[in-house]
Amino acid sequence: MGKHISLTAADNHQLGAYRADPQGPAKGAIVVIQEIFGVNTHIRSVCDRFAAEGYLALAPALFDRLQPNFESGYSPDEIANARKFIANPDWEAMLRDTQAAIEAVKSAGRVGIVGFCMGGTVAFLAATRLAGLSAAVCYYGGRIVAVADEKPRCATEMHFGDKDQSIPMSDVASIKEKRPDCTIYVYPEAGHGFHCDERASYHAASANLAWDRTQQFLKTHMS
Repeated sequence: MGKHISLTAADNHQLGAYRADPQGPAKGAIVVIQEIFGVNTHIRSVCDRFAAEGYLALAPALFDRLQPNFESGYSPDEIANARKFIANPDWEAMLRDTQAAIEAVKSAGRVGIVGFCMGGTVAFLAATRLAGLSAAVCYYGGRIVAVADEKPRCATEMHFGDKDQSIPMSDVASIKEKRPDCTIYVYPEAGHGFHCDERASYHAASANLAWDRTQQFLKTHMS
């Protein structure tokens, strides 16, 4: 359904992106932010799903500054390899690339951002620091707790799994305390990465409920 395009950030860095267009006129645009596994089959499928819902969807390749065209699966060796990208993450560079994606799709109408894992943190940072967003949805963003004092400029929703071994519920409690202005859901049976049907941690019921809530949230704040 989609195609690969090129974006240019404010510092003239060129990065790749996956773009999926709806069949009819777009009812807005969604910037989809990757996990540490790159713009892989899962992230491209998320873009395709948003396009099927009527949105223009765009996923910028945030690791192109480090390793162009990187994408990974979810085997133990692949997960270990992908972790190198977040040993010392350059959040500001990722935000520049995210802003480039926002600029590339704003002609479609209101823009939302949806991120997963590392991308969940990027989506939250985008909500607090970047211009041009109407809504942000953050799936299991592990570093949100470290920046939860920052106030989002747009409506923001978060999804966490109660059984997430990477994000303790004490972190989620801290985020809830600091960000009563955000909508935060916890899924009792879900672990980290529960939305991705390619991962062993996929939990269908939680993923479907979170997706439905995401769609309703975007409809509310982007209509």
